[in-house]
Amino acid sequence: MKKPSFYKQIMLVFFASIAFTLLCSFFFIHYLYSELYLSSIEESIIYQGQRTAAHYHYGELSDEIIQKIQWYNIVSEYEIIVVENLDNLTEHFPYQVNYETLVDQQDQWQLEQGKYVLKKGYVEELNREIIGAIFPIKGEQGLIGFIYIYVPLAAIRDVFSSSIPILLIVGTLFFSILFLVVNRIWKSIFRPLDNLQRLAGEVSQGNFGQQLPIERKDEIGQLTKAFNQMSQSLAQQEERKKEFIANMVHELRTPLTYIRGYVHALKQKIKTSPEEAEEYLTTIEKESERLNKLIHDLVDLNHLQEELYTIEKQPLPIAQLLLDAIDLFTIHLAEKKLDLKVDIDEDLIVAGDADRIHQVFYNTIDNAVKYSFSPGTITISLKKRDHLVQYQINNRGLTIPKEELERIGERFFRTDKARNRATGGTGLGLSIVKEIVRLHDGTFSIDSDEKEGTTVTIHWPHLNVEGGDH
Repeated sequence: MKKPSFYKQIMLVFFASIAFTLLCSFFFIHYLYSELYLSSIEESIIYQGQRTAAHYHYGELSDEIIQKIQWYNIVSEYEIIVVENLDNLTEHFPYQVNYETLVDQQDQWQLEQGKYVLKKGYVEELNREIIGAIFPIKGEQGLIGFIYIYVPLAAIRDVFSSSIPILLIVGTLFFSILFLVVNRIWKSIFRPLDNLQRLAGEVSQGNFGQQLPIERKDEIGQLTKAFNQMSQSLAQQEERKKEFIANMVHELRTPLTYIRGYVHALKQKIKTSPEEAEEYLTTIEKESERLNKLIHDLVDLNHLQEELYTIEKQPLPIAQLLLDAIDLFTIHLAEKKLDLKVDIDEDLIVAGDADRIHQVFYNTIDNAVKYSFSPGTITISLKKRDHLVQYQINNRGLTIPKEELERIGERFFRTDKARNRATGGTGLGLSIVKEIVRLHDGTFSIDSDEKEGTTVTIHWPHLNVEGGDH
């Protein structure tokens, strides 16, 4: 079963509230009628009956007394019947109340005890509900008569005839205002939500260019702002995905082109000497290794970015890992005439994976060597800063523009747009570094300017072997 729209649900609540209000109004009016109107009539009858009967508690029920009571009947709002015995009462009031006789044996006994009898119910001949009471009149020798006071009750529409028009006017005004408020809410809330739904459909189709105007500062405005930011972020991600695919194609195409060209040359024997053939084979081998490294780095990076991947941490003498990585670049440093300056605290311990930490050092040193001017200087330091281990490597070489610093570490992103094959690797090295640092609860940053050169700074939590992390 299809769930109704949010707007229909609100309208359903609106009309349900109207029905509930009408129902409550009915019960309220009924309460006023039954509890207030009827109770007040009953209390008034009892008061008037007891008062009247009390005036004639002596002597006999003379014609003069009866006439006075009859006169009171004329000027009062009640019907009053005065009789000497109950048999005469049925002559003056020959009706049944709720289809029963007016006075039964139980009523007679109660009257003989000097107590009044309350009688209320429907009288068919009058087509009305009545409420009344029979009061005994006592003399010196006992009962000398009875007073029956009753009043036909007004229908509920008669009781509230003057208030019903007011109730209708106020009710109509109230529900009109309520409808306008709901309609206003619809325009101010649900229409922006409809716009969000429409734009979400556009985004799901890959159209990220549209933005919704932010016309309010409440929750709807915040939702619109968040959606615009999400749409903009998706647009950036889409752009970067296209760039990634283009870079991937480029990175694969170049070595494949070299391999195919040299294989074709070898097959067609387009060479002038065995030395040239050997050079072709060396180039093919080099490009094959380049392809293999590219694929290996991609797999490695995807593996590191998997949420289920965890680092098996153990206490590591991090200085030794750095020194081992530096030893691998002895020949490269000499070839580029680079002077290496190191400042290493050999007592530092971190919790981590030895192979991954070594990979961080290797990739950052490799980048520093590739992008350094020749001759030049590379500075490496490893020290404790507060509760952290700080690793820094600085070189003087290609400067990274400020607008590109934030993109350092993205897949295939390199600052050498021409992708000089002498310096550029796969463009994945720092991406791998950032993921390894993240998995070790560390931080990665990079700064670059012409005066100070390029500096990569990495922090890891320092492990105190005796007391744990500090």
